[in-house]
Formats: sequence, C-alpha cells, structure tokens
Amino acid sequence: MELFIQIVQFILIISVLVILHELGHFIPAKYFKTKVEKFYLFFDVKFSLFKKKIGDTVYGIGWLPLGGYVKIAGMIDESMDTEQMKSEPQPWEFRSKPAWQRLIIMLGGVTVNFFLAWFIYTMLLFNNGDTYIPADNLKHGILIDSIGEQLGLKTGDKILAIDGKKSKKFTDAVLDIILGDDVTVNRDGKEITVPLSPEGKEAVFSTQGRNFLGYRQKAVIDSVLSGSAADNGGVVKGDEIVAVNGKKASYWNEFVGVIQSSPEKDIEVEVLRNGQTKSLNITVPKEAAIGVVLSKKDLFVTDEYSFFGAIPEGFNKTIAVLTMQIRQFKVIFNTKTGAYKQVKGPIGIVEMMPKQWDWTFIWSFMAMFSVWLAFLNILPIPALDGGHVMFLLYEIISGRPPSEKVLEKGQIIGFVILMGLMAIVFGNDIWNIIKKFI
Repeated sequence: MELFIQIVQFILIISVLVILHELGHFIPAKYFKTKVEKFYLFFDVKFSLFKKKIGDTVYGIGWLPLGGYVKIAGMIDESMDTEQMKSEPQPWEFRSKPAWQRLIIMLGGVTVNFFLAWFIYTMLLFNNGDTYIPADNLKHGILIDSIGEQLGLKTGDKILAIDGKKSKKFTDAVLDIILGDDVTVNRDGKEITVPLSPEGKEAVFSTQGRNFLGYRQKAVIDSVLSGSAADNGGVVKGDEIVAVNGKKASYWNEFVGVIQSSPEKDIEVEVLRNGQTKSLNITVPKEAAIGVVLSKKDLFVTDEYSFFGAIPEGFNKTIAVLTMQIRQFKVIFNTKTGAYKQVKGPIGIVEMMPKQWDWTFIWSFMAMFSVWLAFLNILPIPALDGGHVMFLLYEIISGRPPSEKVLEKGQIIGFVILMGLMAIVFGNDIWNIIKKFI
C-alpha cells in the first residue's frame, strides 16, 4: 500500500506538470491559428491508453510516464515526420508563422513551468509561512560524521560563510557546502577556511551521505514516553542530561552514542533539574531506545507572510531554486565528485515520495520539479524546447532560417544526447535497486 501511495503521488505530480507545460505550447499555438495535431500526456509508443479527436487535435494518454508532447503541424520535432515538410507550406503550419510567433510558442512551456513554481511557492508561504533553522542560530556548532570529516569539517565548527557568502538557513548551508568550493568556520575561537575537495564530495555522493552534516544540541528532554525505560528511570520533561556513567555528556549526540552502545545494560544518568543535579538509574532495552524526545525549543523560527508579501518572496524562492539547480550541474559534470551516479530517474523519484499522503510535500516537490523542468527544457539541445529556441534566435538575428537538413540533423543529435542521458539515469535507478540486494 505504501508503494502504491508513492506511485500515485509521483504520477499526480508528473501529470500536472506535463499537462501545464504542454498547455504552454498549445495555447499560443492555437492563438496564432497554428494547427496542433496531437496533445498527449505521457508517450504513446506503439499504442495509447486513451485517445479522442476533438476538432483538429487528437487528445490522448500514453502508457510511458516520462513526459508528454504536443505535435504541431509543419514543425520538425522529435517525431521526425519529414513527409509533411516536403509539401508546400500551409498558412496554418508552424513553419509559415513569423519567427517571433514561433518563439513565443516554443517558450510557452518553460514560461508556464516558471510561473507555476512561483505561484505554488507564493501560496505555500502565504498559508504555512517559512519554518527553518537559522544558520547563525547554532550556538553549539555543527555535528558531522566520518563523511563530513573527509570534507575537512569537525564537530563543533560554527559555519560563518560558504564561498564567502553567509547562508540564511541551515538547510541552505548543507546544500551550499555540497555545491561550494570552500567553507569558512569558527573552530575553537579561530576563523579558518576549509577547501571542499572533489574527493570529499565524492564520499558524500558515493554513500548518499547527504545527512553528513547536522547541528549539535544540549540534551534537554522535551517529552518522555509513558512506560518507557526513561519514564521508569525517573526522567521528566525539562531534564538536561549532563553526564552518563560518570562521564560528561552535555550534548545529545554524546548521550545517544552511549545509549546505542549499551543495549540491555544499566546506566547511571545525571540530569540537571531545577538548577540541581540528580542521579538516575536507567535500564536500556534491547532496541537501544529509552523513550525520550529532544527539545528543539527556540531552534526553529517561522517567517510569516501576507498574501502580497508572499508574492515577491515566492519569486525569490523560485529564483533561488533555479540558481541552485544551475549550480548542481557544475557538480554533476565534475566526474571527480561522482555526483552523476546519484542522478535519479522515475524509479528513484518514486522512492523519494512519502509513504503517507502529504499535500505539503506534493506541492513543494511539484514547485521544485517545475523549476527543474523549465531549466532542462531551455538548455540549447536540439529536441528540447531550448534547441528550437536556439535555431529561432539564429533566424531572427541572421534574417534567414536554418535549412531543413540542419534542423533534421539537429533533432537526431539531440535525440542521441537525450537517449544517452536517459540511459545513465535509468542505469543509476537499476544499479541502486541491485545494490539493495547485494
């Protein structure tokens, strides 16, 4: 059932994005009286799940959920239907329209993707606000694992800047470190700059260690599960753990480390309660969890926005996501980082979906993915929208269109590039599945 929910969420997100993207092409094409022969959700390789002709257009649903398309008459596209191009141009064909109209038609999809993301981010900010951990609110520094150590970081470091710029949010700092070149930290009262080597990033990506960086906190208890080992041992809400078995354990990670290494053992825990130290005896159960929840009071902040205040902030969020995705390409195409091995296809994306229905996640992921589709589609690769835009800009600047042979060869080259990228993506998905059974 959980897998079914994940698949349905994925299909819903992709369906909305594809339909709106293709409407971005369809609406200006119809406005400029250009014939649209097909409008498809998903690809109809060999057969369709559904199709119906209304007017001049066949509307359908394919069986391969990797995108969708509109087929516009008189246009050399991925269908490579060159027979139509041998006849005399008709006034309702794409090739007969002025270059500026064709440019608007081709830019329609990415434009819709951008404005969709802006709209979703605006509404999320208006309804939910923006809850985050300020990067400069980590009084006790960061918490890193062995992967973080390979990047040159140490537990207790306080992040000051990444590539010379301060991050507003802790989550942004994590991503900035993955994509950045160096990080400036306060370590034991001294300011130092740590270069972020490709080898260190390779360790992050090869182990999928995106949780290599956390934040260090005092071990203050927010709640105790009734009937748990902690409850039976006398731990109460508000206790601050200061030592375990006579050894100082001021921070949550230090306390958890002792618990995880002491299943079915008795431990002595010293807590600070109402300004006084109290000693408690706790028997750690077999599962090495004593039933306490860490207090995160005053750690998170929420920025609230009015509707009109959310509009510019939603735009800023969209631009920030776009900028982040452009920076990701720098890392992905650096073979030393091995980041290309972690690029996910449909299978990997389904695994990212929550196992319970989550509208907030759906809308957030849809907005992020909409920006991603806009960015990918505008790349100047033939067979993508950006490839068509590239040829149209050449025509507008030079005053003459590229020959049909150039357009045909461009589509073939673009198709080969896309198939190569898809092979890598699907190969990663399959390999990640295989690794689970090795």
